[in-house]
Amino acid sequence: MVAKKNSWPVFQFEENKDTIYLLHQWSQIVGKVRLKKSPWQNHSWHVSLYVDAEGLTTGLIPYENGVFDIRFDFIHHELKIKTSNGTRDRFALGGQTVASFYEQLMEKLKFLGVEVKIHDSPNEVPDPIPFLKNKKRIMYQANAAQSLWKTLVHIQNVFGIFRTRFTGKSSPIHFFWGSFDLAYTRFSGNEAPAFSGQVPNIPASVMHEAYSHEVFSVGFWPGSEAFKTPVFYAYCYPNYPDFQHAVISPDKAYWNKDMGEFMLSYDEVRKSSAPQETLLEFLQSCYEAAAKSGDWDRKKLDCDLSYLEKK
Repeated sequence: MVAKKNSWPVFQFEENKDTIYLLHQWSQIVGKVRLKKSPWQNHSWHVSLYVDAEGLTTGLIPYENGVFDIRFDFIHHELKIKTSNGTRDRFALGGQTVASFYEQLMEKLKFLGVEVKIHDSPNEVPDPIPFLKNKKRIMYQANAAQSLWKTLVHIQNVFGIFRTRFTGKSSPIHFFWGSFDLAYTRFSGNEAPAFSGQVPNIPASVMHEAYSHEVFSVGFWPGSEAFKTPVFYAYCYPNYPDFQHAVISPDKAYWNKDMGEFMLSYDEVRKSSAPQETLLEFLQSCYEAAAKSGDWDRKKLDCDLSYLEKK
């Protein structure tokens, strides 16, 4: 029997950091357009991007003449804008600075009849540089962008399977441009204590609303200069005292005291004989630990999928 080929791409922060930096900045600009034009949704769900068959997209955004969407196409390496009036425009990602990306996007939107003005500085990053002042020449590497996107596609599929196991309130699987991670959240239904942490360049009111109820969250983070390992993470809010002492599988998973999260490196998942099953094992064991520590009503919240096995 021929062994199944592992199609999960190699992905390392150090090799891809310049492109990650650019995409983080550019996705903030695009995300802020969605934020400005979209009706509010709880926990800031109206601001995120989504993985799709070409890259990352805003999904539909309402505007004066209908709807439009903005898409990062990592196959052809373009930013695409399309409206419900049949008009569209695009520009190449290669050769752009943060400032030129901002200028081109605003120019294209105005040409297509989308009037929007955004807050012109990044969120959730230390020492932010206003977009129009960020003219650093950093090379966009097409293979790095495509590698990140293909990694997200695999993770999206696994998160989608994990999401089916829960009947309570849960989030979409979405890409947050502030923290630059793919995330999914479950809710117990109970209110949580007022959030007391701090996040750079984010209003406290936004964080209070985001964590107004008890949550269990999982995600993938491609890394940063301060933490250079692409990782899967799992945390709960409030951070139940017993959660960090839980036995989590697989064995390579660990508790990061500084972050207050369980983590499992992307490489450990990719190199395993069955990456999908390895990641699901991590997600499920972390959820069970959080639900037990927080005394969640799992009979009410969990989904019994056993009937599917009989079909």
